[in-house]
Amino acid sequence: MTETALDLQLLESLKPGLTSYCYRMLGSIEDADDAVQETYIRVWQSWDSFRQESSHKTWIYRIASNLCLDKLRQAKRRTLPVDLSDPAVTIVEPRETLPDSSWIWLAPDFGENPEDVLIRKDTLQICFIALLQTLPPRQRAVLILKDVFDWSSKQIAETLGMSPAAVNSALQRARETMSRTRLRSDELSRMDNEPDRELLSRYVDAFEQFDIDALVALFHEEGCLSMPPFAMWVRGKDDLCKFFSLTRWHCEGSRFIPVTVNGGYPAFAQYIPSLEASSVLTPWGIHVIEVRDRKILHVQIFINAKLFSRFGLPEQIHR
Repeated sequence: MTETALDLQLLESLKPGLTSYCYRMLGSIEDADDAVQETYIRVWQSWDSFRQESSHKTWIYRIASNLCLDKLRQAKRRTLPVDLSDPAVTIVEPRETLPDSSWIWLAPDFGENPEDVLIRKDTLQICFIALLQTLPPRQRAVLILKDVFDWSSKQIAETLGMSPAAVNSALQRARETMSRTRLRSDELSRMDNEPDRELLSRYVDAFEQFDIDALVALFHEEGCLSMPPFAMWVRGKDDLCKFFSLTRWHCEGSRFIPVTVNGGYPAFAQYIPSLEASSVLTPWGIHVIEVRDRKILHVQIFINAKLFSRFGLPEQIHR
């Protein structure tokens, strides 16, 4: 095998872990993909000058970390609607959106990699990604590399250009912040360990038939619905009923395709009737349904058509 082939094989083997690292850092799979692509460009440009003072892996993660830290230096913290504001007081059709860069977005599987066995799946949950965004960027990197990827303080120090003592200090501060930070999204995500497949199936059936009574009956009394990029979110059965009634014109006739998100959690991609052709349905949003005690606690609908291609979903489906 040629040296170039070995180089390509190394880069390809690192890609899943590198993408999941950048996603946890940045909270957006689109930004993570961009960071990994830019990392590889810089790796190829600098490959011949690599001095082997550390492993290739550490060197590549150093480049990716610096890119992420540069991106975060200019960025505002990404969040989720339930952490941004209180629920809507008046139920109207949602109008106000915030830019995509305001929100945490879902991620698909990152590919088969033996290292994934070592990486805790719970650290890909949306609520954990939201908690990570509350940390200063360098503390975030330290915590991910230590508590998620199980790297040594020495390796993290080499990657981030810090001393091992500074790494340990940053790690302690990051863990303290994570343990004391209270986010509504985290509270709403403390749910049953195993998804209730029957309940999820009933949700899909009720939504596709757009049977509002059946749909609302699946929720807890204080169940919630949020829809980034819309800042507005809804809580409580009465308000959910009003909201579904207002949006019937838009959602009636929807169809769902099952998909897995953020470490294998079941979700559903919603397609809505096209305005141009009645027989065609087009991408709308991906529903993540959080369940507690056999009732729906929170449905997050991530309304972002660009996610569909990243998840390998069709551009349209037919009735």
